[in-house]
Amino acid sequence: MLAIQVVDDEARTLVWKNVSDPVCGREEVLVDVCAAALNRADLLQRAGKYPPPSGASTILGLEIAGRISMLGDKVHDWELGDRVCALLPGGGYAERAVVPAAMLMPIPEDWSYEKAASLPECFLTAFVNIYMEARLQSEESLLVHGGASGVGTAAIQLASITGNPVYVTASSLEKVAACIRLGADLAINYRKHDFFEKVLSYTNGNGVDVIMDIVAGSYMERNIKILKSQGRLVVISTLGGVRAEIDLGKLMRRRARIIGSVLRSRSILEKIEIKQRFMDLFWPHVVSGKILPVIDSIYPVGQAMLAKQHMQENRNIGKIVLKIQ
Repeated sequence: MLAIQVVDDEARTLVWKNVSDPVCGREEVLVDVCAAALNRADLLQRAGKYPPPSGASTILGLEIAGRISMLGDKVHDWELGDRVCALLPGGGYAERAVVPAAMLMPIPEDWSYEKAASLPECFLTAFVNIYMEARLQSEESLLVHGGASGVGTAAIQLASITGNPVYVTASSLEKVAACIRLGADLAINYRKHDFFEKVLSYTNGNGVDVIMDIVAGSYMERNIKILKSQGRLVVISTLGGVRAEIDLGKLMRRRARIIGSVLRSRSILEKIEIKQRFMDLFWPHVVSGKILPVIDSIYPVGQAMLAKQHMQENRNIGKIVLKIQ
């Protein structure tokens, strides 16, 4: 089959070349991939800074959509030709990918493959961190850094459905407007305003219950300052740096918690549970159209380098997708 490979040159060039087909296990299916969505983890892996988990494919790509072309002999809930999407630990930028049958999600009837490929990673990431790690409760407030990212746009929609006030930060007026359209109660252009001051003003000095942070670094101290008593800060990425100086006294007095979280390296059993709990709570809203992945742009797989550059420039609102076939 053909798959994206990273050339070991200065540019870390992405090329579409022949590789061995993946082997379908007894509880797995083989999917003919029609579309795969990009994630920041792909950029890090391409740069040699984020190796895949042990046993996972070294091919880039964490979420796909396509058609089932082979069934393992222990798979009985799916049929050949079924349209499916799935979260992967790797292997998505390819003509074919192997997926544990228990990780599959059906594609809604009127959805394109590109739309379906944009759902698994960002919505499962938002779900596990907001509802399982931070345990957001009814009427509690949520602050999301990177509101216009794939995970951010997913978080806004989920919190809006559960009736939680949701505040976000974003890097441009265009992104701020997009977040408001999705349902954010407050969207802050962090290039022009201090999110700490804006959130405190909007909440009359009360702060927020839960923060989902992709920045870390210099944001950590301000995050802690705006957490309510017993608030939870979930750090899911460190785009602003892996080191920070914080006031542990504030954390202790507020009985607040900092939670570090990553989805990719979790066990398959954990991922199956996350997927199932997401489907139990939110799949009716996916089918009804209330939940929709936000797609920024679609590139043919031959333009993977352009797609990566677009993500590196941080101009996208929502997901960037590769059309595989």
